[in-house]
Amino acid sequence: MSLIVDVCYGLPGGESFLARLDLPDGATVREAIDASGVLARHPQIDPATMKAGVFGKLKPLDTVLTDFDRVEIYRPLKVDPKTARQRRVDKSRKAGSIEGRKWQSKDSR
Repeated sequence: MSLIVDVCYGLPGGESFLARLDLPDGATVREAIDASGVLARHPQIDPATMKAGVFGKLKPLDTVLTDFDRVEIYRPLKVDPKTARQRRVDKSRKAGSIEGRKWQSKDSR
């Protein structure tokens, strides 16, 4: 028996890499990534530090795949989401928006 697996990688700017593979039973996330050729086409992916998952859930590279899984290779975050949110709130507070101040007490508004 064999497995049909998709390997995808989202590139900055909206482009993406997608490969549909026919792999033997018992194939792992690492084997799917190697067989897809994504590492050869995109040398900026560092196999030692890359994070990968199946259907949006982070998985170790030795996870065994099932039929019709989608293996996703994740790019590192440029900014921590909490930091980005705090910057947006600070910016709206400086602009005078009530949205950025609604969690403050009425005395400090």
